[in-house]
Amino acid sequence: MADVKKVVLAYSGGLDTSVIIPWLKENYNGCEVIAVCADIGQGDELDVVHDKALASGASKVFIADLTEPFLEEYVWPTLKAGAVYEGKYLLGTSFARPIIAKALVEIAKQEGADAIAHGATGKGNDQVRFELTVKALAPNIRIIAPWREWEIRSREDALEYAAKHKIPVATSNKTYSMDRNIWHLSHEGSDLEDPWNAPKNDMLLISKAPEDAPDRAEYVTVDFEKGIPVAVNGNKMGAVELLTKLNDIGAANGIGITDIVENRLVGMKSRGVYENPGGAILYYAHRELEYLCLDRQTLHYKEGIAIRYGELVYDGMWFSQLREALAAFVDSTQESVTGTVQLKLYKGNIMSAGAKSPYSLYSKEFVTFERDEVYNQADATGFINLFGLPLKVRALMKEEAGLKNE
Repeated sequence: MADVKKVVLAYSGGLDTSVIIPWLKENYNGCEVIAVCADIGQGDELDVVHDKALASGASKVFIADLTEPFLEEYVWPTLKAGAVYEGKYLLGTSFARPIIAKALVEIAKQEGADAIAHGATGKGNDQVRFELTVKALAPNIRIIAPWREWEIRSREDALEYAAKHKIPVATSNKTYSMDRNIWHLSHEGSDLEDPWNAPKNDMLLISKAPEDAPDRAEYVTVDFEKGIPVAVNGNKMGAVELLTKLNDIGAANGIGITDIVENRLVGMKSRGVYENPGGAILYYAHRELEYLCLDRQTLHYKEGIAIRYGELVYDGMWFSQLREALAAFVDSTQESVTGTVQLKLYKGNIMSAGAKSPYSLYSKEFVTFERDEVYNQADATGFINLFGLPLKVRALMKEEAGLKNE
C-alpha cells in the first residue's frame, strides 16, 4: 500500500463513493485522491457533486462531459448491432461503464496516478466492466475496489463511517438502488427482490405508467443514415437533442418499461426494472428499417451477431478484439440502412406505421397478387424440386430399407 501515492476515483457523489475518499486516505497511507465524475446525462447537480467531493477530502475534482460521445461512440454502435441482453435489457448501464473507465484512465495518466478506484460492489457486473476497461487501456495501473477490501457491509455501516469522519452525506428517501444516464433509468432492490411482486407505478420517475398515458395514439417518425438516427419528425438533430426528444415522447406514452430477471455475469440472477422510453423507440424503428433494407441471409446472420454483441457489452468486453470485429461487420451491414420509419405509440405499445428507404429491397412488382411481367411462377417448380431433393432422397432410402416415413 505504501507505493500508492495518488488515486483516481470514479465518483458519483453518493454515500459509497463519498466514504471511499477518506477510506482510501486512511488505508493507503494518506494518498491523494482525485475524484472524477462522469456526466453522461444523469441529471445530477454537478456543482454540488464537485463541492461534496472536496468536502469529503478529494484534492481535485474533474467533471467529464461525456454525454455526446457516450451516445455517438457507445450507444449508436450498439443500436446498429441490434444488441439486446437476454431479449429485454437495452444495456443502459453496461455500455456506460467503458466510457467512464476510459475517462478515469485518461485522467490517471494525465495526473500521474498510481491507481484507479471504483465503488462497485463485489456482487455486481460493474466491477468487471470498470476493471476490464482499465486492463485494456492501462494494463499496468493498480485497481482498488474498496467493497472487496473494507469491513463496511451495509448502508448503516457506511453512514456510521461517514459520521465518524465528518463526511457530508445527503439524506435520501430512495426506496430503490438506481442508475441513471441519458439512455435509461434502472431500479433494483426493495420489493423488486421478490420476482412475484409487480412493479409499483409510483416507482417510475421518467415514464408514465401505460394506463396513465393519453387515450389517443401519437405518431412519430425517425430518420436514419447508415443505421444512425439523425432526425425526429423531420427535424434534424444532434445525438443528445434527438434522444432527449424521443425520451420525452416515449415517456409521455408509457413506452419502454422493462421488467427482467437477468443473469448477472458473476453467476446470480437479479431482478431489475428499466425505464428506456427513447431507446425502445430507436430499437424498434431501427429494426423496421432493417426489415426493408437487408437481404434475408444478412438479416438472419446479423440476428445471431446481435446476441453475441449484447453479451460482450454486458460482460464489460467493449475493448475486446471480438467486439471490435463484430462492430466492423455491423458497420458493413448498415451502409444501406438509410430511410424513415413511422411508429404509432399508444399506452406502452409501439406499432409499425410505415417505412421507406431509397435502398429498399421490397419490390411491389415482384410480390403483387395482381398480374405482373417480372416473375415467372413456373420457375418455382424447379426451385422446389432442387430444394427438396435431400428430403426426397431420404424418403426413398427409408422406403427401400423398410422404414416408415413419418
